[in-house]
Amino acid sequence: MTADTSLRHTADATPGDFADVRDWVFDLDNTLYPRRTNLFAQIDARMTAFVSDFLRLPAEEARVVQKGLYRHHGTTLRGLMTEHAVDPDAFLEFVHDIDYSGVAPDPALGAEIRRLPGRKFIFTNGDRGHAERTARQLGILDDFEDIFDIVAAGLNPKPAQASYDKFVGLFKIDGRRAAMFEDLARNLEVPKLLGMRTVLIVPPAMEELVGDAWEHEGREGAHIDFVTDDLAAFLARIG
Repeated sequence: MTADTSLRHTADATPGDFADVRDWVFDLDNTLYPRRTNLFAQIDARMTAFVSDFLRLPAEEARVVQKGLYRHHGTTLRGLMTEHAVDPDAFLEFVHDIDYSGVAPDPALGAEIRRLPGRKFIFTNGDRGHAERTARQLGILDDFEDIFDIVAAGLNPKPAQASYDKFVGLFKIDGRRAAMFEDLARNLEVPKLLGMRTVLIVPPAMEELVGDAWEHEGREGAHIDFVTDDLAAFLARIG
């Protein structure tokens, strides 16, 4: 994707930009809660531990292998399934056995989500149990129509086209009347092709950008309509 000099931020958003949207699609990790919560950091560490144990590798080597699987297959799980025939249920159960107490309730976000007209969905590469526990801790679980998780996607993760095709087919979503919110730019390429409004969630300017540089490539691509570092404030602008 080429850079888009017309990229807009929270202050540029207006209700008119989203006036015809009736399906609101939210990624979960580092989107519905801020990256600084470090919830996904726990999952990331658990994935490395799983790879270390499963492949009998030292922790540092397992970390390198895990990141390589993630980069080349979309998720660590997909890579382990493809290259090592891992049991996906065992992996998902292990990596989501984490402490959710650090996730603070977000009543402001919940109020803005409830104000949106139409249906709201969580679309995650994690599993349903993880999504439910996280959304419940945030106080927003009941604000969503449904959760589309990695199992519903046939274990085929975003950004694979097939995952989005299953999602829009299952819920009969018209991309021209939908919007998607994500923290990874590459996961917004297909939604943009489907006609969705796309919003990239980024950390506040004063916070360190966590993760490998390649994860954040495409953040100024033409497939990104808006960028925001405050999801609740963005929804308030367009509500």
